[in-house]
Amino acid sequence: MPTKKIKTPVIPGNTYHIYNRGNNYQNVFLMDEDYHLFLNKIKLYLTDYCAIFAFALLPNHYHLLLRLNDEMEETKFSLQFTKFILSYTNKVNFRERRNGSLFLSNFRRIKIDDENYLRRLVYYINHNPTKHGVVEDYRSYDFCSYKILISEKPTSLSRDEVISWFGERKDFIDYHNYLHDQESYHNLTFEND
Repeated sequence: MPTKKIKTPVIPGNTYHIYNRGNNYQNVFLMDEDYHLFLNKIKLYLTDYCAIFAFALLPNHYHLLLRLNDEMEETKFSLQFTKFILSYTNKVNFRERRNGSLFLSNFRRIKIDDENYLRRLVYYINHNPTKHGVVEDYRSYDFCSYKILISEKPTSLSRDEVISWFGERKDFIDYHNYLHDQESYHNLTFEND
């Protein structure tokens, strides 16, 4: 039976956490080139239809935080998203001499209405590479949005809007550092084995 994370309608003007993983937990990014390809396909297929706030690409799944444009037919984004995933999948399949889908058939989505949750979600997405043991410190990971959001280099991410949710750039960095430190302390144990 389809869950709410699959059945939730994707409606223009709303903000969503969109994510999906590889079939059978298999990797969907097989080499560094694939991460770059995926990001380029996002620019090509999605940036005209939504504002992208945060992302994390991990070997077997991805996370995106985005808001759909207001002036758009209700089904347009889902069609564009399907084109985006098919384009990426076809490129990888051709190179790897494989066929079939890389990802689960339906992307998961959670509609975001709460500003506090939104800020926490930005951290969660950026922190995901550390959470899953891909790197020790997400702040050094090239395939999540953190480094881009604190940079001043041009980007297709909606950086100014994201930073405004936290106050200023320093507040954004402090928020991420605080939550990261809290999680580190939480994982410490003072008991002897």
